[in-house]
Amino acid sequence: MEAPVTGCRDTIRVVIASDVILYCEGLARVFRDGDGISLVATASRAADALEHIRALSPDVVLLDMAMEDAFAVARRVPQLSKRTRIVALGIPEAEAQIISCAEIGIAGYVPRTASVSEAFAAVHAAARGEVCCSPRIAGFLFRHIATLSEERPRSIPFARLTAREAQILRLLQEGLSNKMISRRLGIEPPTVKNHIHTLLGKLGVHRRAEAVSLLSRRGPREP
Repeated sequence: MEAPVTGCRDTIRVVIASDVILYCEGLARVFRDGDGISLVATASRAADALEHIRALSPDVVLLDMAMEDAFAVARRVPQLSKRTRIVALGIPEAEAQIISCAEIGIAGYVPRTASVSEAFAAVHAAARGEVCCSPRIAGFLFRHIATLSEERPRSIPFARLTAREAQILRLLQEGLSNKMISRRLGIEPPTVKNHIHTLLGKLGVHRRAEAVSLLSRRGPREP
């Protein structure tokens, strides 16, 4: 675990989490000199990121969404620190991924094409309780809100899922990849792929992000 860095309480306290060491160290160097920002820790593993959040309660976590278990980290943050906001780092401007991030409470977005100044702006906005994002991402979010408002309540056929399919859907909700699910359950990747294809068909959706969205809207009950 990387050692926490001493910071001042009158600045925005930031934790950077990325498992690409060169990337993480480069960002740390830039953010140490950021105006109004105090870098308090870096982490290259999900477990370390969660420990820093628990111990330091930073204002903002700059979370590399390509890091293993990044979505699981994002879901745990509200349980560990009510004040901490998450800014998704290196997120592709793809609608499914943006919506998945929004549904787990991501407070800001720094796409892969963003500059350092845009990363700073996203962190400052998140600390103020605002969302800083590109017009493209804003479009995704507004369309998603409009779609939700137009949808009529309907029965979602979770009861049609087998126990294994329901288990895999829960792991998809945690942000696990097919390979990670395969390791977790001790089954072959092609088997995981087949289960996902079947459960998507049963739920009447085409993408895993849509299935996760249905599950998130259903609430804490088991599918």
